[in-house]
Amino acid sequence: MATHRDIAARRTVALVGPSAAGKTSLAEALLWKAGALGIPGSVDKGTTVSDQDPMEKRSFRSLNTTLLHFEHRGITTHLVDTPGAPDFLGQSLPALEAVETAAIVINAANGIEPMAVRMMEWARQRERDRIIIVNKIDGQGLNLQALVGEIQAAFGRECLPLNLPSQKGERVLDCFWKMKDDGPPPDFSSVEQAHRALVEQVVEVDAAFVERYLNDGDVDPAELHAPLEQALREGHLVPICFVSSRTGAGVPELLDVIERLLPDPTESNPPAFLEGEGDAAKPIEAVVDPARHVLAHVFKITQDPYVGKMGVLRVHQGTVTRDSQLYVGDGRRPFKVGHLFMLQGRELKEVAKAVPGDLCAIAKVEELHFDAVLHDAAEDAHIHLKPLEFPVPVHGLAIEPKRRGDEQRLHDILQKLVSEDPCLRVDHVASTNETVVYGLGELHLRTLLERLTEVHNCQVETRPPRIAYRETIMGNAEGHHRHKKQTGGAGQFGEVYLRIEPLPRGSGFQFADEVKGGAIPHNFMPAVEKGVRLAMDQGVVAGYPLVDLKVTVYDGKHHTVDSKEIAFVQAGKKALIEAVQAARPCVLEPIVDVEISAPEENMGDITGDLAARRGQVNGTQSTSAGTLTVLAQAPLSELASYQSRLNSLTGGQGRYTIAFSHYEAVPPTVQSQLASKFQLRDDS
Repeated sequence: MATHRDIAARRTVALVGPSAAGKTSLAEALLWKAGALGIPGSVDKGTTVSDQDPMEKRSFRSLNTTLLHFEHRGITTHLVDTPGAPDFLGQSLPALEAVETAAIVINAANGIEPMAVRMMEWARQRERDRIIIVNKIDGQGLNLQALVGEIQAAFGRECLPLNLPSQKGERVLDCFWKMKDDGPPPDFSSVEQAHRALVEQVVEVDAAFVERYLNDGDVDPAELHAPLEQALREGHLVPICFVSSRTGAGVPELLDVIERLLPDPTESNPPAFLEGEGDAAKPIEAVVDPARHVLAHVFKITQDPYVGKMGVLRVHQGTVTRDSQLYVGDGRRPFKVGHLFMLQGRELKEVAKAVPGDLCAIAKVEELHFDAVLHDAAEDAHIHLKPLEFPVPVHGLAIEPKRRGDEQRLHDILQKLVSEDPCLRVDHVASTNETVVYGLGELHLRTLLERLTEVHNCQVETRPPRIAYRETIMGNAEGHHRHKKQTGGAGQFGEVYLRIEPLPRGSGFQFADEVKGGAIPHNFMPAVEKGVRLAMDQGVVAGYPLVDLKVTVYDGKHHTVDSKEIAFVQAGKKALIEAVQAARPCVLEPIVDVEISAPEENMGDITGDLAARRGQVNGTQSTSAGTLTVLAQAPLSELASYQSRLNSLTGGQGRYTIAFSHYEAVPPTVQSQLASKFQLRDDS
């Protein structure tokens, strides 16, 4: 049985931040320095432990969250290497739920990028301990002192250097344990000054230490472990560390920080578990005790062609073993853990057990799904984690298989891919009869398509989704049609008089029978309604379904021999078309609510661009420092590829979400364009 000392010897760290910050190379350097690798791999050569996917090797970037681990000086460290592109937030955000510490990695040459700002904020909201790692300090022409100032301006004065670069980034000097300069000087500031700032920041959380510090002038760092962990938990201290993953400068010091200063599972803020649903949900605290009943959270799902479905989980309470009987959420049937794995990239290492603080994986259990809570006690059936707030996928692509008959296979594959990424969504749009896959951007969807073809050998065709236009009428009108057909023997005869009137937007369709005296026998009225509905489905102006109108059939004629259902279907259809053409028909377009978050200095360009897209700005909201959210409405048709336009307006720092609001008449010029492409069918 694991002891509390075993749990105290565990660290969990997620490397998050923008692309090209060097997260994967840094993970490789840490593995090498800890003795878990003989030779560190290279992103450029495709030899890293993290990026083993052929698509990752080809693109020289991480596309998936990867788990790594190493043991060094009696400490087991679980590393989570995450993608840096905003399109893959569905991979990187869940990593925050699996770790005690979020390490935001910054490229020293690029400075503070939008992804670093986002991950700092998300980590703060989820109450993770945070550390900033400035990587690539060996670059030419860097001003690291100015970068520290920018970090403090962006994230607060609580961001303080834990070490300092020296000899132009060739080495790094510790400033927490070391109290004075006694060797090569740092490139800026001084060890003594940085040490004093750290100690003063840490002791502020404990009045007794403040008094000692004021009286004695210093405090032995060895005595500051508890207040340091408290300062990290409360966000009162966000350490800054300097490294070069290429040269190895600062890597031993970072390894020392992870093992000696970062929290173990007993020292961090507890995960945000809730029991119950909705407003009745109450917070509960997982107890970091291997002897308690199990609580574990699935933060990643993979669909491996060879291993099958695999759930990657963090154990928060209790002990999971190879023969554990576990429940998935409120499922009533337990499953038995057949194999328990620890992951090193794509390599699976079977282990006998996992205790609080461990990240592990369970394979071939179909009931597992993203965000599931695993437990072994019936009373825990209604426990779940507070949901993460993911960006809404709005970048859509209509998709269909190239080969007829592969529709079900494509559907099954898409469901597997969606299960791996909470920021992918697949919808069947009934109004346009299309399957549309939604992602966070062009790169996101392009990666999905490459997986379809390369991994699953499923060839598809794509196109932009059709806009679900509608047609309606603006006035009242009447229509009449006599359908008469004689082809020898019995013929076809049916005559229909009807009137139409508009209904309020969103009312749909109403059909009324006001025929008197049996002019149209009741048994033919369903055929009349069928004809009306056929015309409505086909459209009259531009080929889009008719909505929001009432049709009243008030007269007609029949023939005792020649009247048949087909005759009244055609008569009802043609009568409706005639009426609609006289009732001032118009085309409706979907209007969506748009929320755009971007830097304040870009607001003028964004609102001007929205106006050019027939959008209407309804207001703005201040979110975080220097960022505003624009609230607007715009036609959906004007927002095709809008993320690309937003990227160009904001330097890649803008994001947006949309939600359907209502339908509205299109301008006459747009209606003329749509109508010119449509030809009314005559299938009589």
